[in-house]
Amino acid sequence: MSDRDILSDAEREALSAVMLEPDLPQQRVLIVDDDKDARELLSKILALEGIRCVTAASGEAALKILVTDAEIKKLTIGLLITDLRMGHVDGLELIRQVRESVRAALPIIIVSGDADVKDAIAAMHLSVVDFLLKPIDASQLLALVKHELGIK
Repeated sequence: MSDRDILSDAEREALSAVMLEPDLPQQRVLIVDDDKDARELLSKILALEGIRCVTAASGEAALKILVTDAEIKKLTIGLLITDLRMGHVDGLELIRQVRESVRAALPIIIVSGDADVKDAIAAMHLSVVDFLLKPIDASQLLALVKHELGIK
């Protein structure tokens, strides 16, 4: 430490440690679709870009992951991709329940092979990021996912 230094070496080191951005866990994408092949395909497309995914076969399973498993397993879900046509809790109901939960701000993308204008309007009222029709354009999906997760 010279006469001009305001901070000691120990203080400078402590300040540097505080100023460094903490290692944040990588955000994952939760993919919800009752079609196993569709879930796996979306997961593989994202995995090729290094994006980690968690999958669920139903709206109920997705809600459990978002509410319970995320806390217990320390999963950081940063985006939800869901199909519309599923069993008891379909895609729109899943989105409604997410919007009424502590995860209300979670970005959501709908990927569906069977949708009409009424579904698209309902989805937009629930503040989804986008509504993609199957078969999806992988580059469009990747661009949306990267944007929402803040990946360059």
